[in-house]
Amino acid sequence: MPIYDFKCASCGHRFELFTTISRRSQAACPKCGGPVERVYEGKWSMGIKPTGGSGGCACGGSCAGCAGCGK
Repeated sequence: MPIYDFKCASCGHRFELFTTISRRSQAACPKCGGPVERVYEGKWSMGIKPTGGSGGCACGGSCAGCAGCGK
């Protein structure tokens, strides 16, 4: 089961919830019971290294003049 990050729309409380994909839409704030929004922050990985292309660079492989990857 994945861990999801949520923020309460009512009180602003941020929390993580370990739940199934089918039950994530039923999440509620543990402090006030209010409705929550999923928080998408940072990078995540599934343990698979990128192959070819940009190697994870935001330029999409067109590294000429890209300041992000330094190529």
